[in-house]
Order: sequence, then structure tokens, then C-alpha cells
Amino acid sequence: MFIVNVEGAIHRNNKWLLILRSEKEEHAGGSLSLVGGKCEIEGNSSDILERTLKREIFEEVGIEVTDLRYVNSSSFVTDSGLHVIDIVFICRHKSGEPFAKSSEEVDDVIWMTTKEILSHDGLPAYLKENIKLGEKLL
Repeated sequence: MFIVNVEGAIHRNNKWLLILRSEKEEHAGGSLSLVGGKCEIEGNSSDILERTLKREIFEEVGIEVTDLRYVNSSSFVTDSGLHVIDIVFICRHKSGEPFAKSSEEVDDVIWMTTKEILSHDGLPAYLKENIKLGEKLL
């Protein structure tokens, strides 16, 4: 079985919103990433990926997004051995000013340009690839 995770590539004023994941996070604590989270079991439902992403973004950084468009999907295995399917959407900022709303999950919010992200030595290749793909959809 897979965990299904969704992430939002949120673009505003020529910058992308990244979060500094809380050190308390089991997976990738202390690293920069897109905003997102896991889908919960809902039984029969529609638009679960989009609704989950909007909910997670609001819970973690306090903003609303719209115009979600598919960017990429991938799979990975966490340090604890959990198998995850990750789906990335590009999102348009709708309202609110992002902040580290959920201290259990987010230590800080950072806006970075595509160039800053691609030239940053400490960011993982998959994040850079998702930003490159998102840039093409703009």
C-alpha cells in the first residue's frame, strides 16, 4: 500500500513558496520543500487530491490557492520504509499572506525565484525538477 501525498508549487510575483519543514517531522525534517501533505481515507469522494492540497496549504501556511494544475508524480520510500506516491500541482495564490501556521510541520516560509532554487546546492534534485516543470506551465 502507498501513502498518497500532494504538494503545491505556489507561484506569486516571480517567486515560489517553499517551507522549512519542522525538525519534528518524521520525513525530511529541517529541509526545504513545497507545501503539502497526505490524503486521508474518505471512502467514496471526488477531487480528493485537490481538496487535500488546498486543506494542507491552509493548515500549514494559512493561505488559499486556486487554479490547481498537474505538474508531476513520483514515488519514494521514507527513511522509516513507508512507500509514498507524491503528486505535485502548480497553484495560483488566491488570498492570505503565508506564515508558519503549523509549528508541528513548518518552521518558516521562504519565497525563492526559480534561479535561486535551481542554483541552491542544498535542495534535492526532485524539488528542482518540479520547479522546472512548474515554470514551463506558467
